[in-house]
Amino acid sequence: MNEKDRKQRLYVAEQAAKVRKGQLSRRDFLRRAAVAGFGVSAAGLMRMQRVAAATPSIKLARAAADYSEDQIKWLTDVGGRFAGTTVRLSSESTAPSQLTSGLIADNFTQHTGIEVQWEQTPLDQVLAKITQDTATSSASNDIYYLDQSWLGRFVNDIVDTRATYISDSGSDLNMPDYDFDDFIPELVPAIAEYQGTLVGVPFDIPIFIFSYRKDVFENLGLEVPTTMQSFMDVAKTIYDANLTNEDGSRIYGYVGQWKSGHYALQCDWTAWLWSHGGSHTGVDGAVTINDEAGLAAANYMLELGKYTDPGSTSYDWSGQGDGVGAGSAGVVINWGEFFPSWDNPENSKVAGLMEPADLPMEVALRTREETSFDEVPGIGHQGGSCLALSRYSENQDAAWVFLQWATSKETMALAAAQSNTPVRQSTFDDPRILELAQPVAGTTRHFPAILKAIKERMGTEPHFPAWADISSTGAVIPDELGKMTTGAQDAQTTLDNIAQAMADGIAEG
Repeated sequence: MNEKDRKQRLYVAEQAAKVRKGQLSRRDFLRRAAVAGFGVSAAGLMRMQRVAAATPSIKLARAAADYSEDQIKWLTDVGGRFAGTTVRLSSESTAPSQLTSGLIADNFTQHTGIEVQWEQTPLDQVLAKITQDTATSSASNDIYYLDQSWLGRFVNDIVDTRATYISDSGSDLNMPDYDFDDFIPELVPAIAEYQGTLVGVPFDIPIFIFSYRKDVFENLGLEVPTTMQSFMDVAKTIYDANLTNEDGSRIYGYVGQWKSGHYALQCDWTAWLWSHGGSHTGVDGAVTINDEAGLAAANYMLELGKYTDPGSTSYDWSGQGDGVGAGSAGVVINWGEFFPSWDNPENSKVAGLMEPADLPMEVALRTREETSFDEVPGIGHQGGSCLALSRYSENQDAAWVFLQWATSKETMALAAAQSNTPVRQSTFDDPRILELAQPVAGTTRHFPAILKAIKERMGTEPHFPAWADISSTGAVIPDELGKMTTGAQDAQTTLDNIAQAMADGIAEG
């Protein structure tokens, strides 16, 4: 890395230390990290632990670990070579992290003798550790938890596991039936690769799905919308009907995650941009967000705002999810992680009433070949993350053994039974997962919608190094979009300002 990059990383680590000491707020830290080019996407900031508490069926699934005899033997024989070794990683305390780490003692360390120190902290501290490690070539962490927006910044600090391990089919360091091809193939380039390098192994995948309130649709005789125009028409019809919930609260057409200056607003915006044939980038690194398609998307979003819960301009993704649970919307496109909480009658007014469905079809859709920096247009915005081996680790082989176990079919199925972020096809097909596809707290009945969104409708933001600097909370894009959605600035000016910031970021990178 060059000296500027090294100083930026040390700067981020210093700012995180101020957070720990109470000298700096996390909001200000995120702004300063973004200025240094280390923003955060949805996977890092969303409160994944909002998923409802485990039902007895989920607890049973978690307890019934079913690793094969070959895998147990491999853990004992191959993993046992590293008995006494300690593998260290740091991640945010998300549901997949909590659940996977809870399985380690009985299902990994017991067989291998490898100890695992999995520190789970707020994401600012995770980023601080990674920036400190990589700036100093430190071996203090063996595995990195990487938000997808960081892939371009850390691609030279990791071990390409495809080239080093996976492609060596004869290596006994590869876990039996690990089956890397079982990871949903559309996810690998989206959340784990950067320009052909396998930066890490897919770990979680927040993604947009479409849901509608069936009692409202039955009341008004509505059909499930399948196009962007019919989506708008349905939102307007529901708004104009002036329906209320039993407690007298209003049912609006839509509820957004439109908080000014927040990355959630950028996420919501992408659904409209991509669904109208727009994109952030064009071929050869061009910036296209302010073209005719981008303007059409902005006008669509502003029109939708007329039929939207007025609180949306103060809602991030959690506010949007809470709004749906409070009964404020007839239709919504949002993160699938929130769906299970809506089926929990203890804290939801719409338990059993929300139904997942296919995302409405885009008006037009650019291809990946028509964009740059790994951007993939699609209404199903995703915000996944991966786990990566540190190139500075002194325990790379032991860490690879653990990383395979942590992302194996069985471990990921047990974790996904509560975390709702499946990244393997086998997880979607697991009988224990299918058993929970019913209206109960912790439901998986929205999993088919998630799978279809991943495989057919997934959208991925560009990954150029400066992207996080201009798209995350407190940065240019959500600030400019906030001016537009609150009426403080017209759409064309907003898009032109964003385009200039993007062009500057690309040129700098």
